[in-house]
Amino acid sequence: MNVRLIASDLDGTIIREDGTISPRTVEAFQAARESGINVVFVTGRPFRWLGPVREAFGHLGTVICSNGAVLYDLEAEKLLWAQTIDMEVLRRAREIITRAEPSATFAAETTRGLHLEAGFAEPHEIELISRFEPLDLHSELILEHGVVKFLAKSRTRSADDFMAAVAGELSSLVTVTHSAKDVSLLEMAHANINKSVTLSEYAQGLGIGPDGVAAFGDMPNDLEMLSWAGHGYAMASGHPSALKAAAHLAPGVEEDGVARVIEEILASKSIPGPNL
Repeated sequence: MNVRLIASDLDGTIIREDGTISPRTVEAFQAARESGINVVFVTGRPFRWLGPVREAFGHLGTVICSNGAVLYDLEAEKLLWAQTIDMEVLRRAREIITRAEPSATFAAETTRGLHLEAGFAEPHEIELISRFEPLDLHSELILEHGVVKFLAKSRTRSADDFMAAVAGELSSLVTVTHSAKDVSLLEMAHANINKSVTLSEYAQGLGIGPDGVAAFGDMPNDLEMLSWAGHGYAMASGHPSALKAAAHLAPGVEEDGVARVIEEILASKSIPGPNL
């Protein structure tokens, strides 16, 4: 297995239920880098929520954030690139979702921070959010900052049912997925964006094709990435759709599944040439 790049989701893949990354996982990624394998994290999180990565690995390279809409340099703490969504598209998406789910509430991640509609966040979540702006899809501020991920929450349907109710109408406007296990939360990005799109461009910049990539994920927002990578691993603890999309199965996140696979990769091969 000639793996030259490891691409890993965070939550539910290497970040455990308690919000930490295990020492074994940290050691496995460090060993992979030392052996010459490139590492990139590919997450639905915004770049301002990369605390667990910083704590576990320090300022480690580049991270693909917001389901592929953002490329962030964690070493320089610098936004490298972002794909925003047209405001008229956002307003149309909101109308479609509200017709199907009148009680839905909305939020938007921009290149600068979070914009929240009243009622979107739970009271305990508001206490954890240090700063946010009111959501107004007609404001100059949100236009200036640019939306990279649009969020819709339902309190009456499961995430799968919520997505099924609106995905058909939204498909020509945005990509839509979900990744939260305990919240019915849809995540929308530019119509041409998902994790695999940005990952493939990142890998190409390193001279690496799909056959040289091992990717790990656990939720519907990982499907395209797991299918694109030459070695796609779904976590045994993941969503059924992820298990179906991936060619391989890794033990669950609480069993250090990613670390175990990386250890097997390192044990079975030697990496030619320097780290690119």
